[in-house]
Amino acid sequence: MADTDPAAAAAPVRFKSNYSVTRKIEPFYKGGRIQISRDGKFMFCPCGSKVNVIDVETGALLHSLQQDEEEDVTAFVLSPDDEVLVTGSRALLLRRWRWREPRCERSWRAVHTAPVATMAFDPTATLLATGGCDSTIKVWDMIKHYCTHNLKGSSGVVHLVEFHPDISRLQLFSSSIDYKIRIWDLSSSKCVAVLEGHFSAVTSLAFADGNSLLSSGRDKICMVWDLESRQSKRTVPVYETVEAAVLLPKEGDFSQLGVKKQGLHFVTAGSKGILRVWEVATGACVHSQAVPFALREEPSERSLSQCQFVPARNEILTVSMEHNILFYDAQSLQLRKQLAGYNEEVLDVKFLGPGDSHIVVATNSPQLKVFELATSHCQILYGHTETILALDVFRKGLMFVTCAKDRSMRVWRMGRAGRVTCVAQGLGHAHGVGAVACSRLKESFVVTSSQDCTIKIWNIPESLTSKAKAALISSPEPLHARVTERGHDKDINSVAVSPNDKLLATGSQDRLAKLWSCSDCSLLGVFSGHKRGIWCVQFSPVDQVLATSSADGTLKLWGLRDFSCLKTFEGHDASVLKIIFVSRGAQLLSSGSDGLLKLWTIKTNECVKTLDGHEDKIWGLHSNKKDDMVVTASSDSCITLWQDVTEIEEKEAQAKQEEQIMKEQELSNLLHEKRYLKALGLAISLDRPHTVLTVVKAILREPEGRRHLEENIVRLRKDQKEAVLAFLVTWNTNSRNCHEAQAVMETLLRHEAPDTLLQFSGIKSAVESLLPYTERHFQRLSRLLQASTFIEFMWHNMRLADVAQQDQGTL
Repeated sequence: MADTDPAAAAAPVRFKSNYSVTRKIEPFYKGGRIQISRDGKFMFCPCGSKVNVIDVETGALLHSLQQDEEEDVTAFVLSPDDEVLVTGSRALLLRRWRWREPRCERSWRAVHTAPVATMAFDPTATLLATGGCDSTIKVWDMIKHYCTHNLKGSSGVVHLVEFHPDISRLQLFSSSIDYKIRIWDLSSSKCVAVLEGHFSAVTSLAFADGNSLLSSGRDKICMVWDLESRQSKRTVPVYETVEAAVLLPKEGDFSQLGVKKQGLHFVTAGSKGILRVWEVATGACVHSQAVPFALREEPSERSLSQCQFVPARNEILTVSMEHNILFYDAQSLQLRKQLAGYNEEVLDVKFLGPGDSHIVVATNSPQLKVFELATSHCQILYGHTETILALDVFRKGLMFVTCAKDRSMRVWRMGRAGRVTCVAQGLGHAHGVGAVACSRLKESFVVTSSQDCTIKIWNIPESLTSKAKAALISSPEPLHARVTERGHDKDINSVAVSPNDKLLATGSQDRLAKLWSCSDCSLLGVFSGHKRGIWCVQFSPVDQVLATSSADGTLKLWGLRDFSCLKTFEGHDASVLKIIFVSRGAQLLSSGSDGLLKLWTIKTNECVKTLDGHEDKIWGLHSNKKDDMVVTASSDSCITLWQDVTEIEEKEAQAKQEEQIMKEQELSNLLHEKRYLKALGLAISLDRPHTVLTVVKAILREPEGRRHLEENIVRLRKDQKEAVLAFLVTWNTNSRNCHEAQAVMETLLRHEAPDTLLQFSGIKSAVESLLPYTERHFQRLSRLLQASTFIEFMWHNMRLADVAQQDQGTL
């Protein structure tokens, strides 16, 4: 049925026995202020009750700063020297972290009566200011560890605090929900000025020099203040809700951003979702980022919540409302890198690219995410208007198809440099499109199924499959269904195309799977046997077999010739949502709604391995072309990459076995040479109680064996003595070995002080186990002694009687 490579067919099938997690793409940012280290290498992202430390280059999570049973982090700040990080939580605690280790150095009460909303260090990292939801500001001495100031007078939540960069002025700037900027003199602990001008919340403060301050607000203006006169020098209307304003450095060539003159220029980020450059002198916008075509009708999707300049990387960092983190080149505002901080519920995932270098992910949103695995760079693909439900990739890995609740399917193509664009769109279903499958041999057609219970086959024109022609496409080409067929009485959950592109299969909530002809969508047969709805159907890559998985917790294999059930696999305790064939069709991998993966060997009906890698339903499951990696996606917002470790484990087991044989041979040689101390140490390292017992028996068989045993036991290390103690507990349970156990125990009790013995690991359980068996052995020996005494008495009486008879005979 499948066109297979003869060489591959001749090679023996290597069965898999285990997978291990090599990487997890999980939520690392759930909102709040992000900070970057001075060298630009590390990023700090709040995520609930922890702060995650991210490697900017790879996007990898290095570690998390979190205390046990801690409440959510409400604010944090990194010191200017990158050494210390301070967090504030809803528990009204402040914690000082050495984040590189990571280790919490100190915890103290925040003194605030409500959670801390914002923090800032002074330039010397000796003072820390905290602004609270209780309308107060506290200033802390970080060296002597005490509160130096308690500044009152703000109205409502203090959401912004900043120290003046000139520490000799000892000034602190703050803003709260009364839209005013207050200047505090720390030498007198008084508010010396109030800057009024904004009519909505002030979102950022930036110092141009010692005497100029730039403020931005949600009232769609930015203001430049003269700090000597404490008056506004200029108001710049920016016509959008501004979340952050960043001053461009005076050094550097920013001509590409419209900077032609000397003077102050700043970049704004806000509700329009683009970065814009403004000239303070004229109040004019000198440069705006281009809005991507797909975003022009979705302004709410691109709103920015943060913006900051990263000098070490010469980049501008922005954060979107969808928790995506973007790095732009500071000179051109071209996107360099994008990281996805939060994925929501993940509904499907597939490997993408000729070498499976990327993964494409459908989350619970209208946007697609394409991750480059090497760098974690994420492309956000816009096009669908409602939640994307499923996706599938063509064999070459350059084109893929998505379907969504918006009743459409879209064809996407990955170009050079990994850039993905939408090249075609198909409309026609009456309800949301829930399943999609691509042709297997060539990029020739797509099959979709919908909640309207219909199946549609769409032809892919050659203009989309040709690289040269596809590059010329400026907007998605409309597709029209070649065939439409009503397939089931309920929702169709899954559709699959056979390896030779001649057949297609569907699985539905009506508990039936059906086989169709791809040419005219005529019904060829029905697979009936599941007790609940079918979630997934898959063709075998080598045999004329169809696999189905169901909400009844079973997997079934069906013959395509007579539509009979060949095998049933039982083992899942919940719905089986996805199945794939691995090991060239010899094994199955299934995922369930309980978050478990199961590996099955078809020939034996055996579940080889159960893998626990998720906490919720696993909706996505896909294997790469080499069949040595698997990717899973779950409702717990995690994407997990699994590596086939069968060969590695086999090699490790073989090496371990060889090492054991060598050690056993060495042990035999040592016993033969009567080098008992080394033999005892080697037997203990093998972790085999019976082998150690054999050595002990060999010692006791020697002349003066008791003395030799005592000498060797005393010379053992503490960890070896602990191991021997654990072993003799086992020996003592058997009357055949109790004498050796008691001999070793006697040696330990004679030569180890009680205090030393109490330090042994497991001493309590060992004593509890030894006492009853020792008492039983003592009773047995007592009975044996009594019996032997009685026998000796009887024997003695018998001898006396014989002697008396002999004496009488003599007389």
